[in-house]
This record gives sequence, structure tokens and C-alpha cells, in this order.
Amino acid sequence: MQAIAVVSKKTEWLKAIPGIEVVEARAYLTEDRYSDLAGIRVFNLCRSYKYQTSGYYVSLLAQARGAKPLPAVSTIQDLKNQAIIRNYTEELDELIQSSLKSLQSDEFTLSIYFGHNMAAKYEKLCGRLFRLFPSPFLRIQFWNKNDRWLIRSISPVPAGEVPEDHRDFALQKTVEFFSRKRFQGRRAVPRYDLAILHNPDEVNPPSDSVALQRFQKAAEDLKFYVEMITREDYGRLSQFDALFIRETTAVNHHTYRFARRALGEGLVVIDDPLSILRCTNKVYLAELLNRYKILTPRTVIAHRGNLKDLPKELGFPAILKQPDSSFSQGVVKVTDPDSLARAADEILNRSDLFIAQEFLPTEFDWRVGILNRKVLYVCKYFMARGHWQVMNKDEAGTQDYGDVECIPVEKAPEEVVRTALKAANLIGDGLYGVDLKFQDRAYIIEINDNPSIDGDCEDEILGAKLYQIIMEDILRRVQLRAQGKHSYQMEGW
Repeated sequence: MQAIAVVSKKTEWLKAIPGIEVVEARAYLTEDRYSDLAGIRVFNLCRSYKYQTSGYYVSLLAQARGAKPLPAVSTIQDLKNQAIIRNYTEELDELIQSSLKSLQSDEFTLSIYFGHNMAAKYEKLCGRLFRLFPSPFLRIQFWNKNDRWLIRSISPVPAGEVPEDHRDFALQKTVEFFSRKRFQGRRAVPRYDLAILHNPDEVNPPSDSVALQRFQKAAEDLKFYVEMITREDYGRLSQFDALFIRETTAVNHHTYRFARRALGEGLVVIDDPLSILRCTNKVYLAELLNRYKILTPRTVIAHRGNLKDLPKELGFPAILKQPDSSFSQGVVKVTDPDSLARAADEILNRSDLFIAQEFLPTEFDWRVGILNRKVLYVCKYFMARGHWQVMNKDEAGTQDYGDVECIPVEKAPEEVVRTALKAANLIGDGLYGVDLKFQDRAYIIEINDNPSIDGDCEDEILGAKLYQIIMEDILRRVQLRAQGKHSYQMEGW
């Protein structure tokens, strides 16, 4: 059994769905045979979702039983908060205006049944809203203020409140939704649901399309149901068991919000929010590595009060890094006091602190990939041709990358591997890419969450095995979570 639909009474208009068991709420809440159905999807079509009604408890207990309710309790609660609705729907403003511009009235109600409306012209808007606020039936109330359409409220619609003249259409869309192969038949092996967050339009994604396909195949081989999601699917996170982020992360960014929301919904998350928080700020990393006496190039946490001391501390050339720099962006080389002053002033306009570091020229950087405190792969990232960084971006925006050479872990310098592992273990037990330089000794440059894994690049040595190892670890974490155990490092107080 992959899914059930729960209704208040079978005698209501929505009493039978082909291929799906329809259960009355009282039976679902009280009969033992439903309490052990972990992992299934529970579509809550009850008469009401009000607090402490049977409809509310269907979603609440489904989640407690390890099932995936639609709507989730978090969705029901989110729809009561106007600030959350505004935050989620900001990016839909252009679509809302274009979809409703022909309306003459000052108010409009849009009914959505599994992502569809009876009027085809609202199809795109309905689909986007359904993904943000996944609930079988939704009602959105709009109002026009100063020639702009605004959302007044969004509410889940219980089956008992579907207007009579909408019921045939609502039933049709319900049957179509459940006729998908995903919800039919029986699973021979318990299977979990994995969401892979990616951005198809990202210029420098952490994984290219080849690697994403290999991740998906490796997960499906382990009986995961895999879905590639985007930022528009934020509201659907409760439908999954695990979230694997393959979009460049940042704290002030939707990727961090995804990680936080997923963790709160009980999902396994890579990259977890604590790793994102720690890895994406170079100031934090500098302080952490210094505290644990891990070797780095000479480093100063710089601010307006100590700029004059940097030439004496570091000499020239020196490297200045924005705290949230990535992909060689936000990292500059300064060669004299004037260039130092200009670059520092530009960074300090955005951040009160930044990193200043001595320049260690090398032919290549070492990249050590680590998962669950074990080394996965080791690569040499060579500098771009005629440049001091791995990636060179000219004024026209053209990017030039240095070569990548992977080597077997056992053939890498022992000190490089040992130092990388020691540094990554300070962050957690997630997936990390540690960058080092080697000049007689190994120097940590930075620790990255969300490391690059591209097809025929980082997987050069392990091939398909690399993707299998990562997916097996996610499966291990999901199974631990199902047993009520933590599958990630908790932040101490």
C-alpha cells in the first residue's frame, strides 16, 4: 500500500477513488491496522482541519506514525500566518498580476483541486500555488488594491466545503492525481522518498546534469523514489524522507531555509543547516581552525580598526576574502597598500569583518571529499591558465577553469588526507569538500559544504560507486531516523 485517502464519512460525495483505499477518519485514528503504516502517503480529505478536530488529528497522527500527510500540519499552520504567506508568494507577484489582470471586480476567489482550476487560464498560477502550499483542495482569496492584486488569504478546503457545482471537477482531478503510477500497486520493499534540490538555471551548480542523473540512478537502485525539486517546492518538503541539496548554499538564501524547514519536518538533510552556517562564513572557519591549532596560511580577521597592520602581518601579495565568498568569487589578490585599501573598503561596505590571508602560490589545490567522517575522493584542482585561482572570470564574464585530476586516496599525501579529515570533523558528519595547499606542510584553505561533484570529474576514480556510497549513507540516516535515532550531529547549547 502506497497511499490512502481519509474522509470524514464515506457517504459523502468523495467516497471512492480507483486503486486507493478510502478510509473514514475514525477508523484511521482508532484502528491498529493503520497505526503501523509508516512511509505511506495519507491524503487528508476530511470535512474540517480546525485545531483538534478529527481532520487535524489525521494529519498530526499520520506524521507521528512515520507517514506523509497531505496537507501536513505545518502547511495547515502556515496558512494561518499572513506573514508566511507573503514571504512564500513574493516571487509569484508577476504571475498573479498577469493571470488576474482581466478581472473587473475588486475581489476574486480561486479554487484549486490538486493543482487545477475549472478555468484553464489559471492553470499555471494554480500549479505554482499548489507546490507552495500542498493541500488536496485550496481556496485563495484575492483583493485589488491600487490596481494590484494581493492575496488576502489561503486556506485548505475540506471535502465537505467543496461547492456542489465544483464536485465533479474536483473528483475528476482527484482520480487523475491518484492514477499516477507512483500511487498504484504494492511495494515489495519499503521505500523512502528523496528530494534533490537543484537549480536548472544556476551557472556554476555543485553538480552538472550528468552527476544529477547518476545520483538519481544510485538512489533508485536503493529503492528510493527520487524527485528533482526547485525552490518552488518549499511547501512540499514534508512529503519526503530526505533532502539532498545540489544547489549552491548560503545562509541568507532559500537553500538554508530549505535545510532548516526539512530538519524541522524530520527529514534527513545533506547539507544540514549547521554545516551551511559553519562552512559558508570564512570568519567562523578562521576562528575555528585557529582554536583547534589546524595549520592555515597566516590569517587575520580584518576590520576597519586593523587595516593598517595588514601589510606588516601578511606582506604582499595578500588575499582578501568576503566572509561568504565561493567559487573564487569575492576573493581578491592585493599587491600594494593602495589595492589593499580599495578592496578592503569595498568588502567592508557589505560586512564588518573579512578574512585577510598570506598568499601561498601553488600549481594546484588539493580537494578532499569527505562524507560521514570518511574520505571519499582526492583531487588536484589546477589553477586556471595564467591565473592564481582555480577559476578565472574575465570582464566579459567568460569563465576559464583549470584542469582537475583525481588520484586514489591511498596515493595522496598522508598529511593532506589526515589534515582534511581533522578539519572536516570540526564541522560535522555531513558531505564536505576540504581545500588545502601543500608546501612542505598541509595548509587548510577552506572547508566547503555542498562540494562540487560533476560527472567524469570527482567521480573519475570511483565512478558509479561514488554516487552509490553517498546514497547509501543517506539511506542509513533515514533508517536511523525511522528508529528514532539522530542521524546527524546536534548543536550543543
